Amino acid sequence: MNFDALYQGLQEGIRAMSWLEIVAALFGAISVICSKQNSIWLYPTGLVSTGIYAYLLSREQFRLYAEATLNVYYFVMSVYGWYHWAKKAGSEPETPVEWANRREWIVTVSITVIGWGVFAYLLSNYSNSDVPLIDAFVSATACGGMWLLAKRKIENWLVLNVSNLVAIPLLFHKHLLPTAILTIFLFIVAVLGYFSWRRIWREQHTAGMAK
Repeated sequence: MNFDALYQGLQEGIRAMSWLEIVAALFGAISVICSKQNSIWLYPTGLVSTGIYAYLLSREQFRLYAEATLNVYYFVMSVYGWYHWAKKAGSEPETPVEWANRREWIVTVSITVIGWGVFAYLLSNYSNSDVPLIDAFVSATACGGMWLLAKRKIENWLVLNVSNLVAIPLLFHKHLLPTAILTIFLFIVAVLGYFSWRRIWREQHTAGMAK
């Protein structure tokens, strides 16, 4: 490993930091902590983070157009997820934590595969992106994971972490240091969130059987 190059890359990342990216990263961290705790506050805090990132990543300096579009998608899905989690119609309970069924997995895989193809095609042919395939993959897998999160499915953490794993080196490459550190944090929280939601699911079912 070339530690001089790594150190130089970190220095460049620190110099490239902006207060806007730091604010977006902080609200993103708060949002994912709320998500792990199964708290609806993940959505309003996420709206702040995704709104800023949608603007920031589309700038000429970074050219991460698929991830910028992804954050627009996150913004829309956050509004939908906020409604979906909170909805109550008469005696209808809030959406419980559940495992994804076969139909939901088909939808998730379809979102990911189609999204990757569409993003990659558009970035390769209609943008000046220098990382079209990787940018497209990160965004497509995150889209699939976000859909599962909005549906309150446990597997959302697994799909989102596939996106996180690929995103981390990409963000370091683009000198988005706070965002790269945030993504490492998101990866760790997603692992904890998976086991936390499994526990919530068991508690729900134990309580349901006791009635």
